[in-house]
Amino acid sequence: MSEQKTGVLQGFKAFLMRGNVVDLAVAVVIGAAFTNIVNSIVKGIINPVVGAIGTKNLDSYYSCVKEPCTGTGDSATGVRILWGSVLGATLTFVITAAVVYFLMVLPMAKYLAKVEARRKTKEGTREIIEVTELEVLKEIRDALVAQRGNGHGQR
Repeated sequence: MSEQKTGVLQGFKAFLMRGNVVDLAVAVVIGAAFTNIVNSIVKGIINPVVGAIGTKNLDSYYSCVKEPCTGTGDSATGVRILWGSVLGATLTFVITAAVVYFLMVLPMAKYLAKVEARRKTKEGTREIIEVTELEVLKEIRDALVAQRGNGHGQR
């Protein structure tokens, strides 16, 4: 049984030491910090803009399904559909997706396209050089054959 325990612990250690787990941990930490930034943008910019039209806090928007809808928080009565919080979460998602796309995905895609174009250019140049070298070697061969032919004819 201790051999099985040792095997499990070694497997767990191997799992933790993989690069993917470390990358995932870094992504989670960065994601958590990024979430705070997006939430601050929504609370500090988006909610006040919406507040200029109505209430500053989107969470206060709701529709009453079953009366009476009075009070707030734990003392609230009635059945409410809290569509304001859904709208706030949707705005947060859209802002997060836009920031990730425009600040991370798009620049990385452009960078990778440039790298790929450089690689293809180098490969194309290498092919041209190889073809040119081959042609030169063929010309040298043909010239040597021609010289031999001329030399055989003179003897």
